[in-house]
Amino acid sequence: MSAQRDAKSGTLFGVGLGPGDPDLITRRAARLIEGARVICYPSLAGGDSFARAIAADLIPGDAEEIRIDVPMTPARAPAQAAYDAGADRISTALSAGQDVICLCEGDPFFYGSFMYLFARLKDRFAVEIVPGVTSLTACAAVSATPLTARNEVMTVLPGPLPDADLRRHLRAADTLVLMKVGRHLPRLRALLESEGLTGTYIERATLGAEVVLPLANAPETAPYFSMILVTKGADPWL
Repeated sequence: MSAQRDAKSGTLFGVGLGPGDPDLITRRAARLIEGARVICYPSLAGGDSFARAIAADLIPGDAEEIRIDVPMTPARAPAQAAYDAGADRISTALSAGQDVICLCEGDPFFYGSFMYLFARLKDRFAVEIVPGVTSLTACAAVSATPLTARNEVMTVLPGPLPDADLRRHLRAADTLVLMKVGRHLPRLRALLESEGLTGTYIERATLGAEVVLPLANAPETAPYFSMILVTKGADPWL
């Protein structure tokens, strides 16, 4: 961390909100949001912010809101520009001595969008991270799937990885967590079947319309909030 921080600057809080159910917001996260003077959150460009929706009942009516519209395109440049602009606005508030509460779905440091802001601001301002319930543990809970025990190895794999990379990792693990399933579901299902593996498909965990199915019975298309869990070992507690 940089030693040139202004002691009068505010602190940036990266606040994890959990997977979607407001009841899973931690007490510390709730206190920070309720006392916020400046709130920051990502949103789909031209659309709503899921992060804000999770915490909506806690946000003070007079809080300043910094919305970061992130384009969902394969090209990285538009999203990077959005985070650059968002970091500039946050920097202005922090430099004026205001704390900024940045809302993040799930956990800020587990596939969290907050990491892009953290990289831009951590050397100039104090940053504190408030962990949140991850989508991984939420999916395990709603599907009643124990993840690991004793010396078992769990591997988290993003669905867009090439098949060769996925095969290499999945053969070495006892528990597999496949995230970012979405449009990759048919390919991932075929890949697991070719390896003789079955799993559990979960979508929209904790959101009130969750779906939990054997992977073989999963739909042909999956939403963004979907995951596959595969456990290969025998129950180690029996």
